[in-house]
Amino acid sequence: MEETPTAGPRRIALIVMGVSGSGKSTVAAGIASALGLAFIDGDGLHAPASVARMRAGIALTDEDRWPWLDRIGACLGEQGKSPRGMAIACSALKRAYRDRIRAAAPGVRFVFLDGPAALIETRMATRTGHYMPSTLLASQLQTLEPPGPEEGDVVRVAIELPVDEIVRRVAAALSAADA
Repeated sequence: MEETPTAGPRRIALIVMGVSGSGKSTVAAGIASALGLAFIDGDGLHAPASVARMRAGIALTDEDRWPWLDRIGACLGEQGKSPRGMAIACSALKRAYRDRIRAAAPGVRFVFLDGPAALIETRMATRTGHYMPSTLLASQLQTLEPPGPEEGDVVRVAIELPVDEIVRRVAAALSAADA
């Protein structure tokens, strides 16, 4: 009798999304650590010209973002470098941005860090060492198209929760989706 090979765990391609200051990098790193995934902060994939624009308080345009989103999608698809999967912190503010990532990395899932603007403003005002000024938060909130129920690959999490609770909830949601 021939044995049927058992499939290993499904590779996870994950984007932790939200506006600047919502905790994307912290949460994505926590999820990556908890699930044994590679972690990339999407801010590091921006072109130097885009970083300079943001540092100067100039909001990025779609034309600035398309190549960046393509780099995000390409990283998610590099299975050889991260066979278990990858978590990337990326704002992915518009549905078109998420769809572009989906086209480059089929099967990608999203975690939307959602919370009140006042809390995000407070976080941005107290953080150090980041090039994104708090003055750009309003433009990010204006650009944000929150994922709706038709985007079935999104887990929405409140940013008011402690990071370890967010990580626990996301890991549970991913496990339930794979069951």
